[in-house]
Amino acid sequence: METVKKYLKRYFIDAMGAMALGLFASLLIGTIFNAIGMIPHLEIMATIGKYAQAMAGPAMAAAIAFSLKAHPLVIFSAASVGYAANSLGGAGGPLAVFFIAIIAVELGMLVSKKTKVDIIVTPFVTILVGGLLSILLAPKIGTLVGYISKFIGWAALQAPLVTGILVSVVIGICLTLPISSAAICAGLVLTGSAAAIGSSEGLAIAGAAAVAGCCAQMVGFAVISFRENRWGGVLSQGIGTSMLQMPNIIRHPQIWIAPTLASAITGPLAVCVFDLRMYGAAINSGMGTCGLLGPIGMVLGWLSPENGYPGEVTALHWVGLVLVCFVLPAVLSFVFNEILRKLGWVKDGYMKIES
Repeated sequence: METVKKYLKRYFIDAMGAMALGLFASLLIGTIFNAIGMIPHLEIMATIGKYAQAMAGPAMAAAIAFSLKAHPLVIFSAASVGYAANSLGGAGGPLAVFFIAIIAVELGMLVSKKTKVDIIVTPFVTILVGGLLSILLAPKIGTLVGYISKFIGWAALQAPLVTGILVSVVIGICLTLPISSAAICAGLVLTGSAAAIGSSEGLAIAGAAAVAGCCAQMVGFAVISFRENRWGGVLSQGIGTSMLQMPNIIRHPQIWIAPTLASAITGPLAVCVFDLRMYGAAINSGMGTCGLLGPIGMVLGWLSPENGYPGEVTALHWVGLVLVCFVLPAVLSFVFNEILRKLGWVKDGYMKIES
């Protein structure tokens, strides 16, 4: 049992925690640069952001290798493995990187510093193993994640109340898991924009619900973990990623209850009460408050004539956007989490982020 606990900690806590940091230092910080690049005369920031985002796979794999205390040559070789796994994994890219990088790194360590030609053998083995696994397994992992996409596609065709609940909860969970909620939303074209082929009112509703669910996860975790992580945690989770909580979720799954319940409420409120619709870029539907791109995408959809937003944007829309993306996730998650604390299900230290 002790051996099992040791490996569970090594792979699903240490490695996954490091992977979240690698994702933050590439894709997510690049997203923030992209948001800054929307400001007139600061377009160069968006260019920097695109380069940072392109390095998500290598950054995640190198972070995993570092957490496993791999030798330098193995860490550097893992970057190639991460690029391949992330590229071939589609929406399941981060999940593919997680499993494939661990296997490649561990096998690379078996030969590292064992021969006189280590500079050839170690990267050869690490990249060969990682490359083959990426070609063989990463697309299959992407296919598995595709089943989630099919479910979201079905949910988008239901009544607004049902769509609001299901899409908000599932896409919000995907945002926190090591899979790409943004890629899922982009692949399903969760927007009603006239520029999107096959756009419809149902997709616009689903896109708004997705924004609500993602915001609920990020803002929710930022607020309920304030005791442990203070303002640094608010920023890293609130405009970065709630995936930083994945190692803690594995230890204490119950910490996921509060933000998930919040998303089940904010999703239907967004589409049924505040009449929110996503007519911006579909990828922004799965971004939440990362770089504030979820709310920004919705606003750009309202204000850009080419997006074909039907009707007039009223004060109700603006109030609803602020409430659904920021205020309600914070308040609801806090209330639900306090109830869980009263029940003894959540305790101090459960959501501490290891930096």
